[in-house]
This record gives sequence, C-alpha cells and structure tokens, in this order.
Amino acid sequence: MPYFISLMRLTQRGLDEIANSPERARVSRERVEALGGRSVALYATMGAYDFVQIFEMPSEAAMMQYLLVARQDGHVDPVVLRSFDAQEWSSIVEASIKS
Repeated sequence: MPYFISLMRLTQRGLDEIANSPERARVSRERVEALGGRSVALYATMGAYDFVQIFEMPSEAAMMQYLLVARQDGHVDPVVLRSFDAQEWSSIVEASIKS
C-alpha cells in the first residue's frame, strides 16, 4: 500500500479547541481504518508544522477521501506528500535507467 506523509498546521479553530486534540487523533485513526488504511505514526512537532502523520493507505483516492473530511473539520491545514520506501525508490530508479 502507498505511504503518505502529512505535515499539518493547526488552524485557529484547532488552537481554540486544543483540549480536544487527543480525541480528534482517535477519530482520525478510526477514519483512516474505515478507508482500509493505517495511521503508522503521529508526532507533535516544533517548527513550521504542528504535527507530522504517516499513513499507509490503499490508494491515492482513499487518501483524498480522508483529506477532504479532515479539511472539512477545520482543525488542521495539511500538506500531503506521497512517499516511497527504499525498495519502491530503488525500483523507480532502476526503471528510469532502463528507459
């Protein structure tokens, strides 16, 4: 399954409702699982982003479904990166060299 990394900033609503953050993380995990995915890790961070979350999702479409709902909630503003593990990257490089 593809991996995705989400860099998230809290919105003003997210900051105003920070006390509910642990509950929102639980709900987020359940939404991911309902779409056939898995939340691999969630980290609170210092710097340009407030949270980093790593997902394993069955498809880009499933990730987009999750993002649309997450954005509608209005607590975070995510930037999502499709990521490739070392084996996937190696295959991509090998295929590009053969082309």
